[in-house]
Amino acid sequence: MSKIAADPSHPRYQSLLMRHRLEEAEKKGMLAGSALIAHGRGEAFDYLLGEQTIPSALIATQQALALLSSANHPVISLNGNVVALAGKEVLHLAHQLKCPVEINIFYRTPERMEALLGHLNEIKLREELDVEILGAEPDARIPGLEGPRANCSKRGIFDSDVILVPLEDGDRCEALVAMGKTVLVIDLNPLSRTARMASVTIVDELSRVITNMNKMLLSDKVAQPGDNYQNAQCIQEALTHIATFLSSEG
Repeated sequence: MSKIAADPSHPRYQSLLMRHRLEEAEKKGMLAGSALIAHGRGEAFDYLLGEQTIPSALIATQQALALLSSANHPVISLNGNVVALAGKEVLHLAHQLKCPVEINIFYRTPERMEALLGHLNEIKLREELDVEILGAEPDARIPGLEGPRANCSKRGIFDSDVILVPLEDGDRCEALVAMGKTVLVIDLNPLSRTARMASVTIVDELSRVITNMNKMLLSDKVAQPGDNYQNAQCIQEALTHIATFLSSEG
């Protein structure tokens, strides 16, 4: 993999690093044509958040990790952008949680699946991680959902009780909630249908969230799920933060 040109001291180094990872993934055939558009939309919201983990996002992250840690059958669902942006970090998280990951993409082709599976298996081997990677051979369907993303693995997404679905589609989030699952999403847009539908919405950038979760697990700072957690309140606090930022800039 080629190295990023920017120096780590650059004030927006992390953002440039994420762009570089997407560029590399596109060259390997891992991404759909709309991947860079989706990422750019998220970057705009991250700028409004100050490119930081705000307090409400940290609370949501802690709640999500508590739910994953206490689940009977947790699963992490991955699309192309997630694999490209934080594949290694997500596999480390799955390794610590002892849960499978499953590739579930809308624009599914044999070539793209091969590229994504190959990338993850390469990381798994290099990092010596014990993680089951599902998605190559779907054998179940999510009810009430049309299109390729309805296809899933029975022992993965279909049988999960708690599912982490970063960078999610609103329609699949709604279908998973309708199945009775606890759906945890990472979404920089607090106004999206996904953010509103999810059980827990983390309004934060993907790599920051996964890094925070891994650090919490390594430091053994995982609490039980909070009974008083209010997802709507966390979303509102994100919107308030953005509004405050905009008024200060104006």
